[in-house]
Amino acid sequence: YAAVALARSMFRKGANFTAAIAFEFASTNLVAELSIIMVLLLGWPFATAEFLGGLLMVMILALFFRAFLPPQLVEEARRQAERGLVGSMEGHAEMDMSVTEGTLVERIFSGRGFTAISHYFVMDWAAVWRDVAGGLLIAGALAAWVPERFWQSFFLVKHPIIATVWGPVVGPVVAMLSFVCSIGNVPLAAVLWNGGISFGGVISFIFADLIVLPILNIYRKYYAGRMTLFLLVSSYVAMALAGLIVELLFLAAGLVPSERQAIVLEPHVTLNYTTVLNIVFLVLAATLVYRFLRTGGPAMLRMMGQPAGHHGGMVHPKHPHQHG
Repeated sequence: YAAVALARSMFRKGANFTAAIAFEFASTNLVAELSIIMVLLLGWPFATAEFLGGLLMVMILALFFRAFLPPQLVEEARRQAERGLVGSMEGHAEMDMSVTEGTLVERIFSGRGFTAISHYFVMDWAAVWRDVAGGLLIAGALAAWVPERFWQSFFLVKHPIIATVWGPVVGPVVAMLSFVCSIGNVPLAAVLWNGGISFGGVISFIFADLIVLPILNIYRKYYAGRMTLFLLVSSYVAMALAGLIVELLFLAAGLVPSERQAIVLEPHVTLNYTTVLNIVFLVLAATLVYRFLRTGGPAMLRMMGQPAGHHGGMVHPKHPHQHG
């Protein structure tokens, strides 16, 4: 949601519409945290395909815009954007919590740097926790309640050639109906992969977090109805084509996994390296949350969903104890 809000902010400030939307897609799909989650749940071939496919999708989208986006539609979208209707996470997209003094190491370990890190950490989780929780709940429900034969029939597993094309076509549609975006759709992708969707279908499904129904409603507020429809069609085409092309490339290279054993949830708790890492990062998370609470974080959090102009601009507050 923050990427969508930031793209609108860039457009309002004079950025080219195609560049703003390309930035939105890149900042959503070409990020480290998504790759990490995909490696853990699906494996490195999916993470690699998602990254390469993300680049391809942005290029296809830019070409589609160049060929079919009329200037008058862009002007109509600009007039709508200038109205400043509230969507979601506008404040989060505008916040400036950067620390510029000193070297990179000095900034990271300084009091102000630690505070900025804690604020970004909590606010990012505030932005995505609903999608993460929703994705896990829906993935668990689908894995438990939907029989495997339904998925195999729906994804045409018995017709592998057709399934190669069908997966990227239907993947974004399933994503749209799930209402889940951000990294929350990766557990769902794991369920779909175990159920029989094609490799390219998984990739296009993950790409489609920017055309889920709540995002489309925000597009309608930001850019009006006609541009929303154009974004839906162009994004869908780019996602489906990118997923299909990536699958064909990975099939030719022999990199498509042959087994469907993606991890959705561990069936039981065990003491292993994952448990140790969980404890370490829980301690780190608790430390960051404590710092956030002690340095004016809750006030910033309350402003996160409001437009920047509502509070005179979202900037990182300078607290007296920030340097401690």
